[in-house]
Amino acid sequence: MRTLIVASLRHRGALVASTVCVCLAASALFIGTRPSPATAALPAENVHLGVASCAGSTCHGRQEPDGKIVRQDELARWQEPSTPGGAHSRAFAVLNEPRGRQIAARLGIGPAASAPECLGCHTDYPSVARRGAQWRANDGVGCEGCHGGAQSWLASHYAVGGTHAANVSRGMVPLDRPATKAAVCLNCHFGSADGNQFVTHRIMAAGHPRISFELDLFSTLQQHHNEDADYAARKGRTNNVRVWAVGQAMALDRALSLFANPTLATNGAFPEFYFYDCHSCHRRIQDAATFQPAVVDNPLRPVPPGTVTFNDENIIMLAAAARIAAPSLAARLDTDSRDFHRANIESRAAAVTAGVKLRATAQALAQAFSATRFDRAQTIAVVTTIAGEAISPRFTDYSGSAQSVMAVDTLLNAMVSSGQIPAASARAVRGDVNRAYAAVRDPNDYRPLEFRRALGLAVRTIGTLR
Repeated sequence: MRTLIVASLRHRGALVASTVCVCLAASALFIGTRPSPATAALPAENVHLGVASCAGSTCHGRQEPDGKIVRQDELARWQEPSTPGGAHSRAFAVLNEPRGRQIAARLGIGPAASAPECLGCHTDYPSVARRGAQWRANDGVGCEGCHGGAQSWLASHYAVGGTHAANVSRGMVPLDRPATKAAVCLNCHFGSADGNQFVTHRIMAAGHPRISFELDLFSTLQQHHNEDADYAARKGRTNNVRVWAVGQAMALDRALSLFANPTLATNGAFPEFYFYDCHSCHRRIQDAATFQPAVVDNPLRPVPPGTVTFNDENIIMLAAAARIAAPSLAARLDTDSRDFHRANIESRAAAVTAGVKLRATAQALAQAFSATRFDRAQTIAVVTTIAGEAISPRFTDYSGSAQSVMAVDTLLNAMVSSGQIPAASARAVRGDVNRAYAAVRDPNDYRPLEFRRALGLAVRTIGTLR
């Protein structure tokens, strides 16, 4: 099983490696009944003590994973020099590499390693008042970038008789909750309204990778713990399908919250193009009489050719998940997303109003998914729905298609890791999944109809596992 998952991550990691700003900042967001801010404060504004405070050999600094309760080699895994698991520790270092220096030079912001708009995500970047004596920017995205400032819970979290709930009450971020984990990851892997955590179209034009996010994939790539019996007793077993589904809903929630923010969503006379599907603009220009349109009709985007289209990759995934896990919300999602696309060609005010409705639906879906078991039958149904007649025609642009093949792979591996299907059965599907990956490997050579066929083959094989 481990071999299967590692092979899968190799393909998924290759797909997203060029699109990921490898950093996280800590924040906890809890879903309410109405749209909430793009970010929310940590449980407590604790001082960040720095990676060194976690690095003792009796804590997380061992070279071998031989701890009785936790591995205790977490620091070594975080520092892995060439794997996705070590990406957070390398986040600061990339600012001094040629690409980082070139981006900063094009933007005219001085050295990237001292520019706040870079450090907000390429380090654990608390305010000056919350930096402890051992905090170092060059540690990259350290432990507290995800788990929260440790001042109030550092001692209690290793004390005899200590509990996870007690640590959370002292300010540790409860990353075992999918919605909270999504909020933390999204701060840098999509953006936040806080300063220095938003990659604009201008920054991407200077050479920054395209932003992409899939919570279960990113969580697996960065996992530094074992989900053994002790972990299950303290925090419960992770339901990877639930993590994926909640992550999709939270990504849409975050996108719409930032889109409604007037300080982020406009750029002079233009909208902030970061929010839009790159390939709705970045297409070949054809002036010949033999012109062939590059756009494929999308049934849930009621917009004319030439429209700059909101990036709906998460909406497409939510449409598939809602049909299985929240059918009472599926039609509402379709209506709200169609209205939102239509409003974007009317006016900014109309788009913001429609976005508020769509965001409320995304939050309702996140709540529904958080309470869903996602058993074997449901998971297979979600996978087959992704490539079904209602969803597949929406794969007209690269971003949604890349998101869908990651989803199929994520859900397949979730069934293996949870024991819902044997690893041998999943291996039989691997070739089809890899062919679907190949169809989206190069965004400049994306062919939507061919992609649909490749994905359909993979999904049909998975369907036989019923």
